[in-house]
Amino acid sequence: MSEQALREEIVAVAQAIDKAGFCPSKSGNVSARFEDGMLITPSGLPYAQTRAEDLIRLKLDGTVVNGSRKPSSEWPFHVEIYKARPDAQAIVHTHSPRATALASARRGIPAFHYMIALCGGSDVRCAEYATFGTPELAENAVRALEGRKAVLLANHGVIALGGSLAGAHTIVSEVENLAGQYLDLLASGLEPVILDEAEMARVSAKFAGYGKVG
Repeated sequence: MSEQALREEIVAVAQAIDKAGFCPSKSGNVSARFEDGMLITPSGLPYAQTRAEDLIRLKLDGTVVNGSRKPSSEWPFHVEIYKARPDAQAIVHTHSPRATALASARRGIPAFHYMIALCGGSDVRCAEYATFGTPELAENAVRALEGRKAVLLANHGVIALGGSLAGAHTIVSEVENLAGQYLDLLASGLEPVILDEAEMARVSAKFAGYGKVG
């Protein structure tokens, strides 16, 4: 894919998550791996106004290659994830309401539904808290993402990674859906029945044969 086409796809995903209500107050960010670095959305620019030329190209040491705007303040966890995860080709970060509510209780999402397997394992973990934009947050995110494609960030939001922008977008959307269902279950007073590791392994194997997502 050309750089221009990738830039346009990043903007399209950023605008889609914004329209879905996942990015209140210009929060969240989207990036994609490109050559020896990445392209990422800018800081503080409303997604409705963001254009392909507004994206910033960074090396994986944080050096700006081109772009007249400041990169998202969360660029540190993007570069650390790309360095730690060769399988990650795209990252979508949101403050989607229900997943963020759950993250604010510092509670992950267990395997109450088989679709958890879409997120790369038998649960969605909640990473330890650290101030936004810091190396500590990046370290916590990378650690919690081990063996996973999605993580909640304590008192913050959600990160999803994928083998494509479409895949990362699908996963971050499903995390919000699952978080909402889990919160509804907890609010009802019903006790979720958690699927065991063996069943989640079977589901993961079926997903692998069903078609690639993420």
